[in-house]
This record gives sequence, structure tokens and C-alpha cells, in this order.
Amino acid sequence: MRWRSVVLGLLLLRLGLQALLALLPALARGLCLHPRLPCPGPRPPALPGPPAGAAGRGARLWGAAAGGDEYERRYSGAFPPQLRARLRDAARGMFVFGYDSYMEHAFPRDELDPLHCRGRGPDRRDPSNLNINDVLGNYSLTLIDALDTLAVMGNSSEFQKAVKLVIDTVSFDKDSTVQVFEATIRVLGSLLSAHIIITDTKQPFGDMTIKDYDNELLHLAHDLAVRLLPAFENTKTGIPYPRVNLKKGVPPDSHNETCTAGAGSLLVEFGILSRLLGDSTFEWVARRAVKALWSLRSNNTGLLGNVVNIQTGHWVGKQSGLGAGSDSFYEYLLKSYILFGEKEDLDMFNSAYQSIQNHLRRGREACNEGEGDPPLYVNVNMYTGQLMNTWIDSLQAFFPGLQVLIGDVEDAICLHAFYYAIWKRYGALPERYNWQLQAPDVPFYPLRPELVESTYLLYQATKNPFYLHVGMDILQSLEKYTKAKCGYATLHHVVDKTKEDRMESFFLSETCKYLYLLFDEENPVHRSGNKFMFTTEGHVVSVDERFRSSLWEDILPAGEHSLKAKPSEPKAANFSSNCNRVPDERRYLLPLKSNYMRQIDRMVGLI
Repeated sequence: MRWRSVVLGLLLLRLGLQALLALLPALARGLCLHPRLPCPGPRPPALPGPPAGAAGRGARLWGAAAGGDEYERRYSGAFPPQLRARLRDAARGMFVFGYDSYMEHAFPRDELDPLHCRGRGPDRRDPSNLNINDVLGNYSLTLIDALDTLAVMGNSSEFQKAVKLVIDTVSFDKDSTVQVFEATIRVLGSLLSAHIIITDTKQPFGDMTIKDYDNELLHLAHDLAVRLLPAFENTKTGIPYPRVNLKKGVPPDSHNETCTAGAGSLLVEFGILSRLLGDSTFEWVARRAVKALWSLRSNNTGLLGNVVNIQTGHWVGKQSGLGAGSDSFYEYLLKSYILFGEKEDLDMFNSAYQSIQNHLRRGREACNEGEGDPPLYVNVNMYTGQLMNTWIDSLQAFFPGLQVLIGDVEDAICLHAFYYAIWKRYGALPERYNWQLQAPDVPFYPLRPELVESTYLLYQATKNPFYLHVGMDILQSLEKYTKAKCGYATLHHVVDKTKEDRMESFFLSETCKYLYLLFDEENPVHRSGNKFMFTTEGHVVSVDERFRSSLWEDILPAGEHSLKAKPSEPKAANFSSNCNRVPDERRYLLPLKSNYMRQIDRMVGLI
């Protein structure tokens, strides 16, 4: 009888255990025992959570962190302020290491060779080496290009020292043939930015004044611009020659072909110079070039090509895209309007943006809704809108930042996610990436800033910590793969991470600056009450009322009796998609739904 009692007891115990196991999921939900899902209820007070309402219906529909997938676990939620401060300091340290290395090993030459710790200037032995000679003019390029970064980082003593060095040592009376575009955005733009910082009565970055300063930087800028003016002469279209010798003018063997961006992205710097000097010449020639290019757009699509003959106006390169050869042309249509308030610039931009949306954009209509491929901007024939190739280049990564400026934030989120996915795969952006082959076409990475710039602007627009995580990824990749003995080096190949012995000046003027500003919420750029704009080289310029008035409307190129527009007027051509469509409840959630992020990662071969 005893063994029957034992068997019966074991049977009852087994039935009880089965019933308990069946109840465990419900108990886990009620008691928060589930090993993979977070407990409901308030977040710990040390880390601020989403704004009120974010855990409600909207968050559930969006795919809140309670879903627990890898994207939400990695990117959602607040970003600790201590971590942010460390990353800000790391970005400053990156700049300081690069700048100090240049000053120690390369100054007064133009660039630093970070592998051999030496300076680099123009390639006198090979004038056809345009990769070097277009940029390096034997005028201490890196020092000049870095001036306003020193100010933005609050380093007044080094800024003042650097300005005095430029005043005492830099001359443009050189037998150097340089690209008009590169000399304008890197050198002219930086001189003007530093001059504006020095003479700003509010001094938002601290005391950046120079004792006995007598507008020397403005005079240097004027001298350089006068030396660039011959490029605009003897051209039947008004579109400038691409290169000029700083002593002798346009070389006799100069080509008659130039790219749209190179010829049409001079208006911001030339316009600022004209308005500071009260001399219309510089703005006039730059605006004439923009209008000439604009008049050559396709009647069918409204698109422009990427290479044009300056004498005949014939399009030699018929590719229309957002990358190399075209990028900053569109950027400066909008930024010229923001700075100068000329309504014609805004009208041109809106028309161009509509053509871009109609003919370059592929993929589903909405970024965060619907079926189909993610939105992507491709290279097409300017006359037909037909696809010309299956690659995009790293310069195109600037475009989400431009979309932020016009309020098309939703579309910016998707395009930025595509470039970030490529970065995650390689730890850098290849110069060209073939989205069909899921591989680089041109595999080097010269420390370009465009993805960082868009990341910074998207964070400013959304305040979503996701973009702080992106910035952290970028900063860590730069430290891991590009840091060299004396600075930071170009990656020769993004796959094997071999290096080239070159640190381009835009690494200090743009890449480091945008990373620093991303993590420095208290920076005067954000908190001073002043309004600032960045040039295409990342130079900071105050949006000042003095730039929105001129005395020469009657002598601008024919047909441009411009109407002044209010600063609040910029609006995307597809303005139904704007900032108001990003609700507050998404601030601590993913800006792009995790299933769409996974789709993009799969599209670039990351998963």
C-alpha cells in the first residue's frame, strides 16, 4: 500500500508542476520575471526617458524599446550626459592632435603627411597632378582652413596666434595654379569667417578679438578674390574657367570644361565679400555664373548636367545627380537665399528640388510607411531622367543635411540611414559605392565630413539620441582606422583599411568641427542667440542683417531685379513632408522603424 501512495503523490506533483508552468508566462508579465522584456513602469530617475505620452499608443505603433529587437536595444532611450561630454572631449582631442601635428611637422606648407610626419605643397614636378595642385596653393592651406574651428571650440589663445601667423606669413602672390572652387571655399571662406568672428561685437565664442586688428584678413580675402577674377573673363557664357594662376591669370592651355558645382558654388563667399566691401563685382560675377548654368537646364526635366563647356554652353557630362560635380550647386542656391534674402535664389532652389524629387528619387513614397525599396537618389540622364549607373558617391551624404534646412526631415532620415548603413559595414564611406553590386566602386575614404554634417543637422532638428550613437560610431571608427603617427590619414581602401599619406584640410575645418558640435549642446553656435550658417566647407558665418541688404540690385545680371523675402520663407518643393511630421513622442524612439533599418542594412550587404 505504501508504494501506491508514493506513486499517487508523484503523479499529483507532476500535474501540479505542469499547471505551474502553464501559468508562468502570465506570472512573468505580472511580476516582471520575463528575461528579455523590460519591466513596465517608470524609468530610473538618473536617465531621462521619453516625453510624456511616448509610451502610449503612438509608441506601440512605432515599435518602442519594449519590442526588444537589436536596433531598439542599441539605439533607443536617452544618451547619458557623461558619455556625451567624453565624446565632445574626444572630438576636441582629435582636432588638437591633427592641428598640433600639422603645426609641428608641416607648417607653413599646405597639408600634413601624417604617416611620414612632414609637410606637402603643390606638385611642381607634375603640373597635371590635379588631385594635389587644384587644392594646394603654397599658402598654408590647413592653417587657414582651421581658423574658425579653433574659435568654435573656444580656444581663443590659439585662434589669436593662428590669425597673427596668417597675417604675418601668408601671401597669395604665388606662381600657383589652383582650382577657383577649392580656393574659394577653403581659403576665401575661412578668411571671411575668421574676420567676421574677430569683428563681431557680441563675441559669442569668447574673446576672439585681435589687438590692433585692421581688417587684415578681409584685405587678404579681397586680394585672393581679385586674383581669381580672371577666371570669369573671356568666357562667352559667363561660366568661369575652372583654374587660375594666382600671378598670371588663366593658363594659356586651360580647359574649357568645368563642373556645375565648381562654377556654381561661389556665390556665398563672393557675396559676403561684396557686401563687406561695398563692391558688387564679386557677387555679380558669381551670380552671373549661377544664372548661366540655370539657363542651360533641360526643358524636359528641369535637371542640369555635371560638366559643361564654358564657351559653347554645351553639356559635356549629361549625368544629373547629387554627388561630385553637382552637390554644392544645389546647396548654395538655398544658402545664398538664407544669407542674402534674394527670392530668386529660393525660387531656383525650389524648382531644382522639385525636379530632383521627380527624376532622381527612387523607392517608396514615404520614408517610414508603406512597401517597397527605401528612398534613394540615383544618377540619371539630365534630358530623359533615365538611370545612368548604379553607384552613388560619398559627397551625396551631404543631402540629408540640406533637406533638414528646408524641413524635409522625414526624407532626410531615410537617406541618412542608407549612408550610415554603408559606414557601419566598412567603418568609413567609400568614395563610390555600387548599390547594385553591394560593393565599393572607388574604395578610398579621404576623411570626408558629409555624413557627420548630416548627422549633426539631423540631431539638431530632431534631438533624437540615435544620432548621438551614429556620431559615436563615426568617431570611434576614425580613431580606430585612420589615426596615424602624426594626425589622421586617408584610407586607401575601406575594406583592408590600408592608409594613404594625406590629411586633407577639410578634416580639421569640417569633420572634427561637426563631431564636436554634435556632442557640445552648450556651444555658442546653439546657445548664444545668434543665428549661424555653415558654408560648404563648414565655415561658420553669422546670418546677419547686413548681408541681406545691398546697394546694387539695379546692376545685377539682367532679369534679376530680386524681391527680398523674409527669412521664414524657405520651403521644400514637397513641403507636405516637413518638420511638423516628426512628433515629440518619437524623440526617444528610432527615427526610422526597425524593420526599415533592417531593410537598408540588408540592401548594403551588412546583414
